[in-house]
Amino acid sequence: MFGNIMMWVWLAVVIVCVVVELLTTSLTTIWFAFSGVLMIFLSKTQIALQWQILIFLGVSFALLFVTRPLIMKKIKTHKTNVNALEGQEVLVVKTISKFQKGEAKTKNGVIWTCVSEGEEEIPEGTIGIVTKVDGNTLIIKAK
Repeated sequence: MFGNIMMWVWLAVVIVCVVVELLTTSLTTIWFAFSGVLMIFLSKTQIALQWQILIFLGVSFALLFVTRPLIMKKIKTHKTNVNALEGQEVLVVKTISKFQKGEAKTKNGVIWTCVSEGEEEIPEGTIGIVTKVDGNTLIIKAK
Protein backbone atom coordinates (compact mmCIF):
# COMPACT_ATOMS: atom_id res chain seq x y z
CA MET A 1 0.00 0.00 0.00
CA PHE A 2 2.74 2.46 1.02
CA GLY A 3 4.65 1.72 -2.22
CA ASN A 4 1.68 2.71 -4.35
CA ILE A 5 1.34 6.04 -2.53
CA MET A 6 5.04 6.80 -2.93
CA MET A 7 4.83 6.17 -6.66
CA TRP A 8 2.28 8.99 -6.89
CA VAL A 9 4.35 11.20 -4.61
CA TRP A 10 7.40 10.75 -6.84
CA LEU A 11 5.27 11.41 -9.92
CA ALA A 12 4.12 14.67 -8.32
CA VAL A 13 7.77 15.57 -7.61
CA VAL A 14 8.63 14.94 -11.27
CA ILE A 15 5.75 17.11 -12.48
CA VAL A 16 6.62 19.97 -10.11
CA CYS A 17 10.30 19.82 -11.09
CA VAL A 18 9.49 19.83 -14.82
CA VAL A 19 7.11 22.78 -14.42
CA VAL A 20 9.68 24.74 -12.42
CA GLU A 21 12.34 23.96 -15.04
CA LEU A 22 10.07 25.11 -17.84
CA LEU A 23 9.47 28.38 -16.01
CA THR A 24 13.12 29.05 -15.16
CA THR A 25 15.12 27.21 -17.87
CA SER A 26 18.14 27.19 -15.56
CA LEU A 27 18.91 23.47 -15.98
CA THR A 28 18.70 22.89 -12.25
CA THR A 29 15.44 21.19 -11.35
CA ILE A 30 15.44 18.96 -14.43
CA TRP A 31 18.00 16.71 -12.72
CA PHE A 32 15.64 16.29 -9.78
CA ALA A 33 12.91 15.34 -12.27
CA PHE A 34 15.18 12.66 -13.76
CA SER A 35 15.84 11.32 -10.28
CA GLY A 36 12.13 11.38 -9.57
CA VAL A 37 11.49 9.18 -12.61
CA LEU A 38 14.02 6.69 -11.25
CA MET A 39 12.30 6.84 -7.87
CA ILE A 40 8.91 6.02 -9.41
CA PHE A 41 10.33 2.65 -10.38
CA LEU A 42 12.27 2.16 -7.14
CA SER A 43 9.15 2.92 -5.08
CA LYS A 44 7.66 -0.32 -6.41
CA THR A 45 10.36 -2.23 -4.53
CA GLN A 46 10.45 -2.66 -0.77
CA ILE A 47 13.02 0.10 -0.19
CA ALA A 48 12.31 2.11 2.96
CA LEU A 49 11.23 5.74 2.60
CA GLN A 50 14.42 7.16 4.13
CA TRP A 51 16.51 5.21 1.61
CA GLN A 52 14.30 6.40 -1.23
CA ILE A 53 14.86 10.00 -0.16
CA LEU A 54 18.63 9.47 0.20
CA ILE A 55 18.84 7.82 -3.22
CA PHE A 56 16.74 10.62 -4.74
CA LEU A 57 18.96 13.33 -3.25
CA GLY A 58 22.19 11.48 -4.08
CA VAL A 59 21.29 10.88 -7.71
CA SER A 60 19.88 14.41 -8.09
CA PHE A 61 22.95 16.16 -6.76
CA ALA A 62 25.28 13.84 -8.67
CA LEU A 63 23.48 14.72 -11.90
CA LEU A 64 23.38 18.39 -10.96
CA PHE A 65 27.08 18.71 -10.19
CA VAL A 66 28.43 16.37 -12.87
CA THR A 67 26.11 16.74 -15.85
CA ARG A 68 24.94 20.36 -15.61
CA PRO A 69 28.40 21.93 -16.06
CA LEU A 70 29.00 19.82 -19.16
CA ILE A 71 25.65 20.80 -20.66
CA MET A 72 26.12 24.50 -19.79
CA LYS A 73 29.58 24.46 -21.40
CA LYS A 74 28.11 22.91 -24.54
CA ILE A 75 25.32 25.50 -24.66
CA LYS A 76 27.68 28.46 -24.17
CA THR A 77 30.14 27.34 -26.84
CA HIS A 78 27.38 26.93 -29.43
CA LYS A 79 27.87 29.68 -31.99
CA THR A 80 24.91 31.21 -33.73
CA ASN A 81 24.81 32.89 -37.12
CA VAL A 82 25.13 36.27 -35.43
CA ASN A 83 28.42 35.24 -33.82
CA ALA A 84 29.72 34.45 -37.31
CA LEU A 85 29.82 38.23 -37.92
CA GLU A 86 32.81 38.55 -35.58
CA GLY A 87 35.89 39.46 -37.61
CA GLN A 88 33.92 40.56 -40.68
CA GLU A 89 34.19 43.96 -42.31
CA VAL A 90 31.21 46.31 -42.15
CA LEU A 91 30.47 49.71 -43.66
CA VAL A 92 29.41 52.40 -41.17
CA VAL A 93 26.26 54.03 -42.59
CA LYS A 94 25.45 56.20 -39.56
CA THR A 95 28.19 57.85 -37.51
CA ILE A 96 29.02 56.18 -34.20
CA SER A 97 29.87 58.55 -31.37
CA LYS A 98 30.77 58.10 -27.71
CA PHE A 99 27.19 58.51 -26.48
CA GLN A 100 25.26 57.62 -29.64
CA LYS A 101 24.81 54.26 -31.31
CA GLY A 102 25.37 54.14 -35.03
CA GLU A 103 24.57 51.75 -37.82
CA ALA A 104 26.68 49.53 -40.02
CA LYS A 105 25.91 47.42 -43.07
CA THR A 106 27.26 43.89 -43.35
CA LYS A 107 28.35 42.23 -46.60
CA ASN A 108 24.93 40.64 -47.00
CA GLY A 109 23.26 44.07 -46.86
CA VAL A 110 21.75 43.84 -43.37
CA ILE A 111 21.98 47.03 -41.32
CA TRP A 112 22.88 46.53 -37.66
CA THR A 113 22.95 48.83 -34.66
CA CYS A 114 26.54 49.24 -33.56
CA VAL A 115 28.80 50.89 -31.02
CA SER A 116 32.49 51.65 -31.03
CA GLU A 117 34.84 49.24 -29.28
CA GLY A 118 36.65 52.16 -27.69
CA GLU A 119 35.34 55.63 -27.10
CA GLU A 120 36.42 57.02 -30.46
CA GLU A 121 33.98 58.35 -33.00
CA ILE A 122 33.68 56.37 -36.22
CA PRO A 123 32.37 58.54 -39.07
CA GLU A 124 29.92 57.46 -41.73
CA GLY A 125 31.58 55.75 -44.70
CA THR A 126 34.33 54.12 -42.61
CA ILE A 127 35.09 50.42 -42.96
CA GLY A 128 35.07 48.71 -39.58
CA ILE A 129 35.76 45.26 -38.19
CA VAL A 130 33.25 43.51 -35.92
CA THR A 131 35.09 42.60 -32.72
CA LYS A 132 32.14 41.28 -30.73
CA VAL A 133 28.38 40.82 -30.87
CA ASP A 134 26.35 41.84 -27.82
CA GLY A 135 22.72 40.80 -28.30
CA ASN A 136 21.66 42.57 -31.49
CA THR A 137 24.39 45.22 -31.35
CA LEU A 138 27.70 44.92 -33.17
CA ILE A 139 30.79 46.22 -31.42
CA ILE A 140 33.19 47.47 -34.06
CA LYS A 141 36.52 49.19 -34.43
CA ALA A 142 37.70 51.26 -37.36
CA LYS A 143 39.91 49.35 -39.81
